[in-house]
Amino acid sequence: MTEPRSGTKDAYELILDAIDEGIYRPGDRMVESELADRFGVSRTPIREALQRLETQSLLNRDGRSLIVASLDHNQLAELYTVRAELEGLAARLAAQHAAPEEQKVLRDMVEEDRALIADPEALARANRRFHRQIHLASHNRYLLQQLDRVHRTMALLATTSLAVEGRSEVALEEHDAIVRAIEARDGDAADEALRTHISKAFETRLKLDSRQV
Repeated sequence: MTEPRSGTKDAYELILDAIDEGIYRPGDRMVESELADRFGVSRTPIREALQRLETQSLLNRDGRSLIVASLDHNQLAELYTVRAELEGLAARLAAQHAAPEEQKVLRDMVEEDRALIADPEALARANRRFHRQIHLASHNRYLLQQLDRVHRTMALLATTSLAVEGRSEVALEEHDAIVRAIEARDGDAADEALRTHISKAFETRLKLDSRQV
């Protein structure tokens, strides 16, 4: 079934969004003809997009086929280590540079997301928007580029740690602490609060993965 093409997004962005939204999960085969039909584009841009995703290690070779990559334990640890460093810096810079309007948007996100506690998938989408808003509030284009790469790789995680019982409520309290630090223009506290948030998310992720062994 062909899906309407979304705005000005190219094939690369369309496939990336589909992976991020869980339409394609780790281990799924990426078939040019099926992707072209789904997104209503020709096979040439699909082929180019798949090659680009392979070079970024978001897709792996399985014989002659390309499949959505998965992360092993070491890759996961490396990813969260880098994420904590970059996200902490983003929060520190946001505390210094965020406009009052950006602070208000972050505060509203925390309050509105409380209504999503019972819906982990919806809260996971809201969580990505929240982190993206902090990235933008850092007002550093180079940091933003690196964070985009990290979050593209996060799309390879097939499940959300927010599905673990009790994690949603705690995660929102952690978001609240991050925003309070940003509102107070306390860079050290914002950095520490976000690093703590990422550490807790990693710990929850490890527990979630251990139950699937």
